[in-house]
Amino acid sequence: MANTEWWQRGPVEGIPALLQPVAHILLQVDESVGELVENLTESEWNARPGGVASAAFHVRHMTGVIDRLFTYAHGKTLSADQFAALRSEGDQLTLAEIPRVMAALHDRIEAALAQLKSMDPSTLSDFREVGRAKLPSTVIGCLVHGAEHSMRHTGQLSVTARIVRLETGKGDRAQP
Repeated sequence: MANTEWWQRGPVEGIPALLQPVAHILLQVDESVGELVENLTESEWNARPGGVASAAFHVRHMTGVIDRLFTYAHGKTLSADQFAALRSEGDQLTLAEIPRVMAALHDRIEAALAQLKSMDPSTLSDFREVGRAKLPSTVIGCLVHGAEHSMRHTGQLSVTARIVRLETGKGDRAQP
């Protein structure tokens, strides 16, 4: 089934029907990111072609976005550790840190899926405050945005990885 996207593979076991799209997006992010960053060098992970965000930023940011939005979905505020992680998303990444950063994204997605399995669909329209400004949202708004924002960064990561590979001569100019 790996030739199809997650939304085409059927329901994810244990996830309420209304939350299937969120689960599909998160699983697609997990799968796609691994493919996109495969064999990137340390300099490619940290490259910012044209001043855009690096691959390192995108992967850390996806992890943080899922973590923060799922925290808000559960009606909680962010911890000091979450704020520290947010501040470090743009830091340079060493080769030794890559497995930990990739594992953190995978583990965060697995935790998010576990949270989705335990959610009561009757609470999806419940009000939630987001951020220090206490912006208005709902449980489902937080969950969907966490997944959708991560997929948006997966797309940006795709472009960044392709450009840095082309710049180092490892890319295929014939690819779409």
